[in-house]
Amino acid sequence: MIKKITLLLFIGFLLSPFLFFGQNISLYTQVNGRYDFTFVGNTMNTAENNPTNFYVTNTSSSATLNLGPSDTVIRAYLYWAGSGDGDFDVDLNGTNITPDRTFSHSRFFNPSTFTYFSAFKDITTLVQTTGNGTYTLSNLDISPFEALHYSRKTNFAGWAILIVYENPALPLNQLNIYDGLQGVPDALQIDLTNLYVLNNANAKAGFIAWEGDSQLPTETFTVNGTVISNPFNPPNNVFNSTNSVTGSNQLYNMDLDIYDIDSYISIGDTNASIALTSFQDFIMINTVVTKLNSQLPDATIVLNNPSTLCDSRDVNLNFTVSNLNSTEVLQANTPITFYAGTLAVATTYTQNTIPIGGSENGTITLNIPSSVPLNFTLLAVVDDTGNGTGVRPELIENNNSFQIEIELIVSPIFNPLNSLTSCNLGLTRGIFDFSGYAALVSTNPTHLISFHETYNDAVQNINPIGNSSNYDAITTPKEIFVRIDNGCFSVTSFQLLTENCPPVVYNAVSPNGDGSNDTFFIDGLRDIFVNFELLIYNRWGKHLWTGNNNKADWNGYVEEGIGSTLAPAGTYFYILNLNDPNYKEPLTGYLYINR
Repeated sequence: MIKKITLLLFIGFLLSPFLFFGQNISLYTQVNGRYDFTFVGNTMNTAENNPTNFYVTNTSSSATLNLGPSDTVIRAYLYWAGSGDGDFDVDLNGTNITPDRTFSHSRFFNPSTFTYFSAFKDITTLVQTTGNGTYTLSNLDISPFEALHYSRKTNFAGWAILIVYENPALPLNQLNIYDGLQGVPDALQIDLTNLYVLNNANAKAGFIAWEGDSQLPTETFTVNGTVISNPFNPPNNVFNSTNSVTGSNQLYNMDLDIYDIDSYISIGDTNASIALTSFQDFIMINTVVTKLNSQLPDATIVLNNPSTLCDSRDVNLNFTVSNLNSTEVLQANTPITFYAGTLAVATTYTQNTIPIGGSENGTITLNIPSSVPLNFTLLAVVDDTGNGTGVRPELIENNNSFQIEIELIVSPIFNPLNSLTSCNLGLTRGIFDFSGYAALVSTNPTHLISFHETYNDAVQNINPIGNSSNYDAITTPKEIFVRIDNGCFSVTSFQLLTENCPPVVYNAVSPNGDGSNDTFFIDGLRDIFVNFELLIYNRWGKHLWTGNNNKADWNGYVEEGIGSTLAPAGTYFYILNLNDPNYKEPLTGYLYINR
């Protein structure tokens, strides 16, 4: 299953008297389809720099694009380069261009370090709009550095556009585009592994290279160990100021070379090696393009909408298997394995043949073993049998996986809550403050806590109690339900209880009808100690009045058989029998009537 395209780059310093620093050539992008490629571009040099005894570099040059009537531009990448630290503000057909990416290279000639640059811009839309015709790159100026580079005859500038085009008559091809800015001397090797060449017809390799001199025949280009050439590039003079597209040999100090390599690639090949060498001529490779008829699928997978239920270890999810970047259909029964962390938990299979550019949707329920923690990475790998092996050769084998983070949610644990007791305000009514219970019940500060009067309200998370710091319970015992929520929820409860607190006696009575202290009032007595008995005596011990929960407070009148007699001002005594098991002894004291 695993296929990689790797670049092995070797710089042989032992054969070179100079030190080089640059960006190694590496894979930039890969496209698959009925595609081919070509180059259009030109040098800014009016002559080769090596034999010329004057500055040779201009700031503008032109080239013509001439695609066939059935060719459609798919990609267009502009590269420009030159000596020095870089000019990154140029014009193409009057349009200002600034780079998407830049590259640099340096080499040391005692006593100076010489610098070189290149730049990249995706100009696909511009070329698609312009089409065939003349392209002029201007305002590429290396003049601040030309004197220094002229001393070593490495003064140059130039530009090129890599065109990827589609033609319905072409077979399905794989184009790999590599770029960077890597110096040759001495050797650059690109190894393409795990190919699947079904047809070697019209296999090609192309280069954008800078600073080659035709008078220094010291370079070779090999494919699978065989030195190859074409009519424009002799076997020992690969970088010789030529343009394979136009046949020009006056592309001074740059090369746009395309080689047919079908004789060196065989049907059934699973790897290929491309190597460039130069043992005297200083060359910089900017871009390498390969085209191979490698008809293979490319399976990818995306996971969507994972869902879990509370207190369940099942994960329900949708997935999409695609065959987008491909040159062949993806067969049915391609395996898909799902991993919870590193543990394979399920394998399923695609149901249908997926066409080029097509997709298939699926659903699956995964049961996650108890050994897997609640938080884990869910990994899906298409074309995976569960032991790291696949069944389908693919164009790209390192894009088969997709992962998401999963959290299995269980109902939160909580701390038990004690009953809360308040004084009986009458008929078991009480005022309670249980606002602090939110912090007491929770085992995690992120949990959401709410209080409810019924279990149903707590389950449905409706009608929360809003005044937990001053809650008025009309009757008690009263059960309060607590919802603890972390996405799932738990419900617990506690009791609100009342107790009969000691009554408070107000012993000053002034029964004058002014509404203040008109009766003998005992707070916390009525409707609380419902069986109480209150006895009033004068100072000589004569019983004057008896009260209970069904009788109004004493208003200073002495009940005598028929009618009543006004009790004179003075001190009186009371005996209060609460008749409550918690208050077995009567309360006694005095009161004073003031008239």
